[in-house]
Amino acid sequence: MHGANLIRSIRSKDNASNIKYWGGDKMLKANGKQGLDQHIRETSFMGFSEVFINLSKILGLFKKAKKNIKEFNPDVVILIDYPGFNMRMAKWLKKEGYKVVYYIVPQVWAWKEQRAFKLEKYSDLILTILPFEKEWFLTKGIKVEYVGHPLLDEIKTSDINNDTKSNEGIALLPGSRKQEILHILKPMLEACSKLPYHTIRIAKVPTLPVELYESIIASVDLSHKNIIIEENNTYGILKKSEMALVSSGTATLETAVIGTPQVVCYIGSRISYMIAKRLVKLQYISLVNLIMDTALVPELIQGDCNENNIIQSVHEVVNNRKSILAGYSDLRARLGGSGASDRAAKLIRDLTFSSSS
Repeated sequence: MHGANLIRSIRSKDNASNIKYWGGDKMLKANGKQGLDQHIRETSFMGFSEVFINLSKILGLFKKAKKNIKEFNPDVVILIDYPGFNMRMAKWLKKEGYKVVYYIVPQVWAWKEQRAFKLEKYSDLILTILPFEKEWFLTKGIKVEYVGHPLLDEIKTSDINNDTKSNEGIALLPGSRKQEILHILKPMLEACSKLPYHTIRIAKVPTLPVELYESIIASVDLSHKNIIIEENNTYGILKKSEMALVSSGTATLETAVIGTPQVVCYIGSRISYMIAKRLVKLQYISLVNLIMDTALVPELIQGDCNENNIIQSVHEVVNNRKSILAGYSDLRARLGGSGASDRAAKLIRDLTFSSSS
């Protein structure tokens, strides 16, 4: 999504730009098939154990990426998020003499702080999107540029719903990866079977088959509920719903910007969770609570993410609805206005032209 917005902003400044990319359907739509080297549906691995299991495939992707870059010989390479892959790629790119921009930086403020210095060493330009990141990097003596959050380029003002009508259903955003959905969707549905929402809207990602969702739905007694699975309509689902159960990640921020009260849910593999618990130093896992630096919305993690706790947390959110919506308004103000993609594109263009001259 953010890559697609960045492509459009780059093209608005220089329509002759020749762009090749690894990305998904949104980048495909923004740039066309001629630039696609690798679709992300085949590159998405999350968690320590999942990466280990797929290590040979990941090494093959490194080899392919290097080959694609050498053949294209770009003026600049833009790395977007995905630190497990991109931090290693940055090191190789710098060694090969390419200009490197890191856009949407690794969460070095959460764990493995030493990566911040590697990020500085291997990047010519570091672009951050969260309001507290620039100050954090400055305390380490590292220069970064804060461009604002590109999510506000994606969500239209008309999508923001500050006061949804009551009892219009509940939205489920169980994640974008198969392992997330396998862990999280069932307890979400079990809770929904006992919550007073007749309509349950499930946000489906296009990279996964509908049968995955249907098999999990079939394992829970929802005969008295109206189940709707919608693809590529996350914002529409959130706008219609009174409440949302959301897998931790960018979706929590999307939900807040649109204005739908939420409960954050996350269940990872047991091994990955045990490792992460020892490494991560954060008080919160959702971007909403991290940016606000308070528990604005409930977070249910691992064993706490079960039917009874989800039901209890939903009731708490209903009772605190007004304060949560007020917090959302403050959150949007902290993120700044739209235009992050344009600001990033300008800085990237300035770097490219200054380098070529």
